[in-house]
Amino acid sequence: MNKILVKILILCMFLACKEKTKRTIEMDTDNFEKGSFAYDKAFLKKQDTNLIILKRGSAEVIVSPKFQAKVFTSTVNGNKGKTLGWVNYDAFGKQDAHMNAYGGENRCWLGPEGNIFSLFFKPEIEMTFENWKTPSPIDSEPWDIKSKNTTSVTLTKQMLLTNYANSDFNIKVEREISILNKNDMEKLLSVSVKNVEAVAYQTKNSIENSGDNAWTETTGAPCIWILDMFPPSEKTTVVIPYNLQTEGNVATTDYFGQIPKDRIKLEDGILYFKADGKSRGKLGINPVRALNTAGSYDAINHILTITIFDIDPSATYLNQEWKLEGDPLIGDAMNAYNDGPLEDGKQMGPFYEIESVSPAAFLRPGEILTHNHTVFHFIGTTKELTKISQSALGVSLTQIINAL
Repeated sequence: MNKILVKILILCMFLACKEKTKRTIEMDTDNFEKGSFAYDKAFLKKQDTNLIILKRGSAEVIVSPKFQAKVFTSTVNGNKGKTLGWVNYDAFGKQDAHMNAYGGENRCWLGPEGNIFSLFFKPEIEMTFENWKTPSPIDSEPWDIKSKNTTSVTLTKQMLLTNYANSDFNIKVEREISILNKNDMEKLLSVSVKNVEAVAYQTKNSIENSGDNAWTETTGAPCIWILDMFPPSEKTTVVIPYNLQTEGNVATTDYFGQIPKDRIKLEDGILYFKADGKSRGKLGINPVRALNTAGSYDAINHILTITIFDIDPSATYLNQEWKLEGDPLIGDAMNAYNDGPLEDGKQMGPFYEIESVSPAAFLRPGEILTHNHTVFHFIGTTKELTKISQSALGVSLTQIINAL
C-alpha cells in the first residue's frame, strides 16, 4: 500500500511540475520585450514543444524541427541579448495559400522558384502570384530529428515534388546545423574575434536523389536555396563583394521591378544595397561575378553580419525568375532582398534577406549534392567591428555607413 501511495505522490508532483512549466512558458512573453532573444525563445517554445537550443557560452541558436528545420533566431548574449533573426509572430496559427511566412534567420528551401522547371507553379498554369505556392515540405510540414547534442542537430525530410515540366522528384534532404566557437569563427574568417560579442552557426545542406530516375537538363533539377531573414533598421546596408576580373553585368536588379538608384551602389568591387524594409526590391549576382561572402551592417544597433557560402563559377545555376522565356540554366548564385509595401499597401515584414543557392542538382539515383552556408553576427566597438568588416568584406564601417 505504501508503495502505491508513493507512486501516486510522485505522479501528482510530476503533473504539477509539468503544469507549472506550461504556465511559466505562457507567461514568459509577458515578462520580456519584443526584440529580445528571451521573448522569441518563450514565444517559439509555445509554437514548437520540441524546440532545440544550441549553445556555446552566452551565444545561442534556436532551431525548430516543426517549422521545417529553420534557424529561427540567435543571440550573442543569452536571454539578455537582442534577437538577431526576424520572427513573424502574426503568421502562427494560420494557414496561407501561398507561403506560411513564419520568418526565421536561416531557412532551407529548394528551387527553382521560376522558369520551366519551377517547383512553385503547377504545370501549364500562368506564373502569377495567385498561382504561386511554396511546396508543403519546405513550408508547413515538420522535419525529423536524426541526431542532436548541445552544439549540433541534424534534421531530415523525405519529399516528392513535381515541377512545371511535370517531372517528379523523390528527394531526401538533410540539414546539419552547428553552433561555432570563436576559434572556429577565426579560422573561417581569418580575423580575430576575441574582443567582440559573437554568435555563428554553420549549416550543411544536402539533397539526395532517392528516386529511380536521373535528374537531367530535360527533366529539370532542383537546387538548394538558403535564405537568411533579418530585422532591418533605418541605417542597415547589405554589402556584397563581387569579382572585378571579368566582364558582363554585375547584378540583376529588376526581379520585382527596377531597384531605385538611390538604394543601390556599385563601387570598387562592392555592391551596397539599402536594407531598411521600406522599399521592395531584389537583386542577384551570377556565379562568375559572385564571391563566397556577403554581409550587412546595422549602424543603429551596431550589428555586423557576415555570411559565407559555397560558390562554383564553373557550375550551372538555375534561373529563378517568374518567366518562361530565356535559358532556364543561366541564373544567379546569390541574392539579396529588401522588403517593402506592396501596391495595395500591405507588407509581410519588414525584414531583409541574404540568400545563396547551390548549382543545379543533376544527380543520378543515390547521388548527393551538398551546399554549405554559414552565418556570423558580431556586436562591438566600431574599431573592432571594422577589423572584421575589412577582412571579410573588404570595406570599413565608415565606408558602409556613407555609401548610401
